[in-house]
Amino acid sequence: MRNQKQSSTDPKSPRSIDPHRDKAWRRVKRSGETHETARLEPHSAIDQSIEYLPPKALQPAARNARTHSRKQRRKLARLIKKYGFIGAIIADESNVILSGHLRHAVALELELERVPVIRISHLSDEAKRIYAIAANRLALDAGWDRETLALELGELAILIEDTEIDLEDTGFEIAELDNLRLDHSPPPDRAAEDVLPKVGEAVSKHGELWLLNKHRLLVGDARQSPDFDKLFCGTAATLIFADPPYNVSIGKHARRQSGHREFLVASGEMRDDEFANFLKTTLCNAARELKEGGVAYVCIDWRHMSVLEAAGLTAFGEMKNVCVWVKPNAGMGTFYRSQHELVLIFKKGSAPHLNTFELGQHGRSRTNVWHYAGVTSFKRGRREELMMHPTVKPTALIADVILDCSKPGDVVLDPFVGSGTTIVAAEKVGRRAYVMELDPTYADVSIRRWQAYTGRDAVLESTGETFEELAERRSLSSGCQPKKGRSDD
Repeated sequence: MRNQKQSSTDPKSPRSIDPHRDKAWRRVKRSGETHETARLEPHSAIDQSIEYLPPKALQPAARNARTHSRKQRRKLARLIKKYGFIGAIIADESNVILSGHLRHAVALELELERVPVIRISHLSDEAKRIYAIAANRLALDAGWDRETLALELGELAILIEDTEIDLEDTGFEIAELDNLRLDHSPPPDRAAEDVLPKVGEAVSKHGELWLLNKHRLLVGDARQSPDFDKLFCGTAATLIFADPPYNVSIGKHARRQSGHREFLVASGEMRDDEFANFLKTTLCNAARELKEGGVAYVCIDWRHMSVLEAAGLTAFGEMKNVCVWVKPNAGMGTFYRSQHELVLIFKKGSAPHLNTFELGQHGRSRTNVWHYAGVTSFKRGRREELMMHPTVKPTALIADVILDCSKPGDVVLDPFVGSGTTIVAAEKVGRRAYVMELDPTYADVSIRRWQAYTGRDAVLESTGETFEELAERRSLSSGCQPKKGRSDD
């Protein structure tokens, strides 16, 4: 570069020694321009036309120092198949690639007939090698405005729902997309996530389908296959989180003064064979709505682990792991007080399942031992809130499960939604919850809880009425004063 200030006629200039060694210089000299002009306006010597050549006609550079992983190849192949070959390969007059080796390799793999090529013929051999390195290196200096990126991706996630476009087409991993969303969302109010609203007379009725923005709640029976048809309407779930009743009487094992409601079914009244059939029937119904390779997380206590394992293997086909939720405090009991619950994980079919945490690659290290605050560990008055549902799970627990094996916008099925924790968790992490609840009172809890968390109104699918409008109409028709639907918290 120290020779740039010298005149092209300077006897010390390399150009005056051998001006014919540079093709670009010879071309510029023939046109009557000076070397200085060519250096200041290099675009005047570039032919910007695009040619279309067979990929096999192009030759990779002898010393291409840039490496590409199989994952990167798969990402680009997916992008090209969905959007076309956008972005030309840069090659010289001998068809040697200067920039675009990955695109060329993928074009060969996809057996494309022709690819766009921009021909570069104004550079010396040395300059071509410099450019080939710079074309790869300069991109590494770029960064991201993460807040702007999170806004863009968040808006796109809404716009592309129910289309074939996927946020993964951007090249970001699912965990990266989730991290962006969560990092730039309002700080979570942990207490608000797990608040259960006060409930009076049931508003919902069996068979009613509620629309909670992108979520769907059916007051239905998980033992009935037609109820799943009504809930899904042809959509498929990517993940199941199910917390079925354990066939244990609430009154027997919980403090009677707490006022816990018994479940409508499987609350201690079933024989062992009846409970086994209950789990098998409900899980088989749920499995029919799950995609191949989809993962099901099913909660159970130690008493019924073997029963659930048998039912889960029948419904899904493979057990992947058993996770243990370790609670901060022990429950009631005489021979060893129980301080854990079990979550059995099953996979449907032989297709590979989704794994977004990948041994902590993206900052989420997950094991099969989970530590989350239990029901006795939250704020004062928590036991009074749990009168609304005796086995509520922490929102953070379900949110992490959803993040583990689903993508933004995916459908998560919960056939025993109870107090609605799965709905709140799905709302928090950008998934769609399709849920079912047999007890209209618990369905109301779920609806009111989601309304309090989001500030939105649930709508009855059949009439378009909001939950509050229906509550008022049914209260008036029964001659009762309408109850307040929102929590006082």
